[in-house]
Amino acid sequence: MTEIRFKKPFTQQEPIPEEGIRSATNIMRTGRLHRYNLEPKEQSQASLLEREFANWQGVKYCLACASGGYAIQLALRVCGVKPGDKVLANAYTLAPVPGAIHNVGADPIFVEIDENYHIDLNDLETKIQSSKAKFLLLSHMRGHIADMDKITLICSKNDVIIVEDCAHTMGSKWRGIRSGNFGKVAAFSTQTYKHINSGEGGFLTTNDPKLAAKAVVSSGSYMLYNRHGAIPPEEIFRNNRLNSPNYSGRMDQIRATILRSQLPNLENNILRWNLLYEALFQKLSSITGISIPLRKNKESYVGSSIQFKVTNLDNSTIPKFIEACLQRGVDLKWFGDQEPKAFTSRYDSWTYIDDLPKLKKTLSILSQTIDMRIPLTFEENDCSIIAEIIGNELGKYC
Repeated sequence: MTEIRFKKPFTQQEPIPEEGIRSATNIMRTGRLHRYNLEPKEQSQASLLEREFANWQGVKYCLACASGGYAIQLALRVCGVKPGDKVLANAYTLAPVPGAIHNVGADPIFVEIDENYHIDLNDLETKIQSSKAKFLLLSHMRGHIADMDKITLICSKNDVIIVEDCAHTMGSKWRGIRSGNFGKVAAFSTQTYKHINSGEGGFLTTNDPKLAAKAVVSSGSYMLYNRHGAIPPEEIFRNNRLNSPNYSGRMDQIRATILRSQLPNLENNILRWNLLYEALFQKLSSITGISIPLRKNKESYVGSSIQFKVTNLDNSTIPKFIEACLQRGVDLKWFGDQEPKAFTSRYDSWTYIDDLPKLKKTLSILSQTIDMRIPLTFEENDCSIIAEIIGNELGKYC
């Protein structure tokens, strides 16, 4: 009998809306790609995008950035992180997060995760006390939101400032509050595999006017901050503009207009992602040897990827299982690999960091963790084929 094979790529995105293509083409015809290179009384696409995203996110201030990683490091800087400071971060994250901490000259203090891929609250409290850190860079890794009520309480009583990394949670909520609206500042990504796609890009959001002014000037405004779309009043800038260095990380006109064309479709796309996620969750959960954490009732997630543990395979067998699935068209990634590969590197592979800890709980969880993208180019019947292939191949070892 011929084995079924899945034929759709896991890295194919939906096309940019025609409105965005037309607008980007018109901008290219003018040659004015820089966000400040405008005709009299013209508003830049970046400025309009900032205003629209701020309204959608429900915040006062928004800065469009060149990348999500840049938004993170800028968020740390404006919050006051200085060289030599300690910054807490969950150990299950991606390389740009410790990279942003390193960029500002600070030292990451990695915190264990729990079985639901959330930051471990007990270890967080322990590390706050032992490190005396005053900053938490909280990654909602792969879209998993921890108990934000408990996290904000822990941080509040210990005077710890929260910076949220929302690269994977644009549109997600905890208790009806959007991800990114719990911390002092938040960073979002618009890299190709995120919820809106400009190839590379991001946002910094905050409700703090002083931090917003510092971020805008430091992004490289050349004192043209009045051309931004979601900013505090002039007097705030006048008090901060000369003591904020220029780090040049603005978003350009092309990426901004591409994102503007996608933002109105985001809510509907979230529903589409979640239909696919639920279909995969139901089918994969029924397979012997697969464990998927249940989402808490207070969490409203965006199912653009799915993570599950293979509980019956050891570290020598998992690569064979992954390769067998790939040969049948199902592209899985493994967070337990000793060798960092693409988007699945682990904290212990970032050896430029001094004194990396041995986080046994995190390493144990990740040793079984499989990661899979869910692009919107998939349909619900694709989920049945994918789950069947995974079940077939896992069954050969169970």
